[in-house]
Amino acid sequence: MKKLALLALTLLLLGPSTILLGVATLGGTPATATVCTPGALALGPIPDSLTASTRTGETVTLNRQQLTHAATIITIGGQTAGVSREGVIIALMAALTESTLRMLANTSAYPESAEYPNDGDGSDHDSLGLFQMRPASGWGTVAELMDPTYQARAFYGGESGPNYPSPRGLLNIPGWQQMDPGEAAQAVEVSAYPDRYQNYQPVAEAILTALTRPAPSGNGGGDETPVVPETTRIVFPLPEGTWVRTSPFGWRDDPITGERRFHAGSDFAAADGTPIYAVADGVVVQAGYTDAGGGVIVIEHTVHGEPVASMYVHMWSHGIHVTEGDTVTAGQHIGDVGSSGHSTGPHLHLQIHPGGANADPVDADAWLTDHGAEGITGGDTTPALCTAGGGA
Repeated sequence: MKKLALLALTLLLLGPSTILLGVATLGGTPATATVCTPGALALGPIPDSLTASTRTGETVTLNRQQLTHAATIITIGGQTAGVSREGVIIALMAALTESTLRMLANTSAYPESAEYPNDGDGSDHDSLGLFQMRPASGWGTVAELMDPTYQARAFYGGESGPNYPSPRGLLNIPGWQQMDPGEAAQAVEVSAYPDRYQNYQPVAEAILTALTRPAPSGNGGGDETPVVPETTRIVFPLPEGTWVRTSPFGWRDDPITGERRFHAGSDFAAADGTPIYAVADGVVVQAGYTDAGGGVIVIEHTVHGEPVASMYVHMWSHGIHVTEGDTVTAGQHIGDVGSSGHSTGPHLHLQIHPGGANADPVDADAWLTDHGAEGITGGDTTPALCTAGGGA
């Protein structure tokens, strides 16, 4: 029923001049994707707080913001080939030890770091962010290191990591799977206090247990609700400087038929092939193409505890880079601008549906503005590394 509702939604979008007959789910996983172990790292709702004890018995209480950063670490771990549940625990241990899961600026070393979203000001050398990574050590620029998603990717490392081959991330440490988790964290962080990471292992395990839940069973029922984590951020779906607004949300004269009808989305003209980004963390519930209807991607999100769906339209068949069931992060490259279906030229038609894909759309442009969507430059994308359940 859900797929039929999404189909009806697309028919409403494209209008009477276009009929979408059986939008096919793309049959294969994209070449850049690696299938993850299903069910291991499916995020549930983020609680307002969590209290746990360290190995030495100290009580630690984490707030929703800290747990949201933990969710980012878990999500990136689940999307990075080779990172197991144990690898995520190691990352959480490191971030707990280094910053207590806070995005720390460092105004004494880098005054400009205060200009980025942060949870306070640190003062350890020139260290920044969740993992207290140092620009001077080659971990990244100030702008990069003030991005929690970038920090998580850098910590995990591997060939897809932003710093490969140096500084070494967890996946670059030979035999990390056989190490004590605290020793593995130290191998990445290279701290002057190597024994402190083990203390946070019980807290990291409690976080992972609290924030994750079993993924849908995939028994073929077709109506299972996807596991959708609270998004860590909202981003604009096209790179800065690449687009112009062309047709707003609301009533208009159809550019092809001339008929007066309601335009359910916001149109942003951009060059053919311009990257399209997911506006928030979420789960892909539709990704398909037909010659009649063109390309459509629908993603379900959780924003401030409420379901929201985003729809991206007019990609060419080769411009769809996700499949149904994929878990994506905000800013991830999910497709390319095209001009398929009911279209007069290359552009992104974006729809936002608070309440989920079956709810009425709102002005997508205004919604992004109201939610403080971050602009993204062309190089700040997160590659599609894996799928939550192997695709459909």
